[in-house]
Amino acid sequence: MRVDTFIPLIFGAIIILLAACGGGESNVARGNREGILHYGNGTEPQGLDPHVVTGLPESHIVRALFEGLAVKNPYTLEPEPGVAQSWDISEDGRTFTFHLNPEARWSNGDPMTAQDYVWSWRRALNPAMGNQYAYMLYPVANAEAFATGKLEDFNEVGVQALDEHTLRVRLNEPTPYFLQLMDHYSTFAVHRPTIEKFGAATDRFTRWTRVENIVGNGAFHLVEWRLNRRIVIEKSPTYWDRDRVKLNGVVFYPTENISSEERMFRVGQLHYTQTIPLDKIPVYRAMTNSPYVSAPYLGTYYYLLNINQPPLDDVRVRQALSMAIDREQLNNTVLHGVNVPAYSITPPDTLGYHPPKVFHHDVERAQQLLADAGYPGGANWPGLELTYNTSESHRKIAVALQHMWKDALNIEVTLTNQEWKVYLDSVDQMDFQMARRGWIGDYVDPNNFLDLFLCDGGNNNTGFCNPLYDGMISRQATQARSRDERYAIFHAAETRLMEQMPIIPIYTYTSNHLIHPSVRGMPSNLMDSLNLKYVWLDKSGQPAEAHK
Repeated sequence: MRVDTFIPLIFGAIIILLAACGGGESNVARGNREGILHYGNGTEPQGLDPHVVTGLPESHIVRALFEGLAVKNPYTLEPEPGVAQSWDISEDGRTFTFHLNPEARWSNGDPMTAQDYVWSWRRALNPAMGNQYAYMLYPVANAEAFATGKLEDFNEVGVQALDEHTLRVRLNEPTPYFLQLMDHYSTFAVHRPTIEKFGAATDRFTRWTRVENIVGNGAFHLVEWRLNRRIVIEKSPTYWDRDRVKLNGVVFYPTENISSEERMFRVGQLHYTQTIPLDKIPVYRAMTNSPYVSAPYLGTYYYLLNINQPPLDDVRVRQALSMAIDREQLNNTVLHGVNVPAYSITPPDTLGYHPPKVFHHDVERAQQLLADAGYPGGANWPGLELTYNTSESHRKIAVALQHMWKDALNIEVTLTNQEWKVYLDSVDQMDFQMARRGWIGDYVDPNNFLDLFLCDGGNNNTGFCNPLYDGMISRQATQARSRDERYAIFHAAETRLMEQMPIIPIYTYTSNHLIHPSVRGMPSNLMDSLNLKYVWLDKSGQPAEAHK
């Protein structure tokens, strides 16, 4: 899942909110009384269509408005019933039979059926949809062939409605993480009559996701969307498990400026911040009963390299740039020691998998590689531009690396910041040389990081394409007879990837939030996964320890 990390708000909205709190009840006090969570959500969402969006800010809202066949328990991350009340798995692991809950309803009251999933997965996989997450369904038999236009008859794809409440899915090979995919929004069902009312099935960004039109099936429904101000959702009366939902609603705020977001939290306008300014971390760490919460996070912060553009079309240049970075120094200074230096795309110990380390900080080697590429001591350097989405923290990291490259290699790297949506377009169109990127695991398995770099992958914005790598990830690993054999294949493939260096890994994430003590049911977990069905607000506003 693409993440903006230290992300984007319009100052006017902040000023209005802060002014409003000068007298009277704060958002937090009122929210605790009324059961309304005020949530800092990063940037303004790109959209709310589950088969179009790709970012973390969008996912928080989409997973509240829609629900998959299975959902993640936020405490254990284990799959539990969603729209499917149960499922059966064949002995060979290749067939899943989902039994839909007869009480599952769309927000307009229509019953949910197995055919909803057949139609929705056809839409998600249709090449005309342009779904960058279509590959999430590639474990399904013939799904990849249909998505890539090699197969026209969707009836040959391994998804079938046996009756109104029974969905059978056939896989190419046993897929250990398949149930986890059912909680990813790209596999969600969407309401066919609503979509077709406002255009063709594969039309993108139509009016079907507007407040007055959208039909979902989640624990909440959309009631307000004021662009660059707030998005408001309320508890859905048609949700099958509505009795468990304790919140009456959630207000999502686009918090572009993280310093303003922190101030909003401090004056009682937010229960939760998406992140925290780097220079505030030592301050909050020193507090007694601090609202600062940090935890390991299944994600990697890295730079994309467009290897089709010079000078990055030379692997020696790519390797030199990576080796010139002192990740330990970066983490200990700019990042205040909150993250883990990264030398690969896959985070360490991902379900027992440990990635290779094929390089380290080595200025002398970096200088030699740059000289071999034709730029001795930085001579004849054609210049290089680094693009990042607007954020003070992204800027601080970029400036630090800019200085490292200048000191170690005597080369100039210019910095360009772009607003989130413009940045997404630049990356998607590969209109960049080097670009900041963050990837958070959509499921707990190394495959979720390694399949990013398959040829023509929806989120492979580097130009890297290696048939041997593809074969190892897509075929050899899926046919492995044991986890050890599968991980050995992954290790060899990731070694090949990092030797070619289409990305520069920077650090492994930790999640860092400010959370008001009244918030309950929002535990830290490896995926920083939010399930609003579990969240509630304690009116007393006392730290959780006081209730033990």
